[in-house]
Amino acid sequence: MNKLIITCAISGAEVTKKDNPYVPYTIQEMAEEAYQAYNAGAAIIHLHVRHDDGRPTQSKLRYEKAIKAIKKRCPDVIIQPSTGGAVGMSRDERLKPTLLSPEMCTLDCGTLNFGGDDIFVNTENDIKYFAHRIYEKSIFPELECFEKGHIDLVLRLHKKGFIKTPMHFSFVLGVNGGMTGEERDFHFMRESIPMDATYSVAGIGKYEFSLAELSIKYGGHVRVGLEDNLYLEKGVLAKGNQELVEKVVQIAKSYGREIATPDEARQILGLRRI
Repeated sequence: MNKLIITCAISGAEVTKKDNPYVPYTIQEMAEEAYQAYNAGAAIIHLHVRHDDGRPTQSKLRYEKAIKAIKKRCPDVIIQPSTGGAVGMSRDERLKPTLLSPEMCTLDCGTLNFGGDDIFVNTENDIKYFAHRIYEKSIFPELECFEKGHIDLVLRLHKKGFIKTPMHFSFVLGVNGGMTGEERDFHFMRESIPMDATYSVAGIGKYEFSLAELSIKYGGHVRVGLEDNLYLEKGVLAKGNQELVEKVVQIAKSYGREIATPDEARQILGLRRI
């Protein structure tokens, strides 16, 4: 079984310090959280950036500063900017971090209700547009799927040549408006992708560690982090991203899964090194 790739989503665009005081806003805070997660075992840092007051932004300059600061602390880590941005952002605004030509980024593969009046819009034409812009810069996309229909759309677009191999999926489960994170949901998603594809699982809130364990058990990979879950266990706030990564490492040890270094993760996924 391949070594386990751990991705850490250190901040997200929506959670705030009111939710957990360890959510990073500033460049220095992001670099520190990324460094601690990396030391704990994360090979990939999933990156949103914020203004110093916590407001989300897709500013190219802000991403450039954050990436430089993180790379200074952990030079070999894989940095995976988000092209999801925040609800309401335009296509080109969301794509600004790709102007920096990172080795990896996310590609959201379907529209989702986020609760209330919030709709995270990713039309088929949006996805084609994003895929074209991502591949023309030789960036490797992580295919974020919040429910089974998103996988089906990816496979249709793959047949038409818009999505290329190798394909690496991220099952983001437990989001309001998407699939829940029960074991049946995990297996439904896992069994719906091609045999030669890789996948990672991001369980939201209470599903984070139960889904992490399932993915570890069945040969997948794992994403954790304060973007997805603020708690180490019920009622106990995590004191930073490091504790969340460390908990996954302990689960992996119980199943005999070794933890992949960034360069081993590159080899597993077929990434270019920059």
